[in-house]
Amino acid sequence: VIQGAMSEEYVRTTQGVFQFELSGDEGGTWYIDLKTPGGSAGFGKPPVTADVFMSMSSADFVKMFT
Repeated sequence: VIQGAMSEEYVRTTQGVFQFELSGDEGGTWYIDLKTPGGSAGFGKPPVTADVFMSMSSADFVKMFT
């Protein structure tokens, strides 16, 4: 679904960690860290405590970001 580093501008302006519990294809726990310098995203729990927690289907997750 998502992986890799985020731009420093997104990290600087967002300052939040988002954790997603997804069901369906490619389900599981995913995160976007826009708080830690360099930012990151990937599968599993975030490296720091999440500020926002969302639970949804993987199909809705894709729709939300497209």
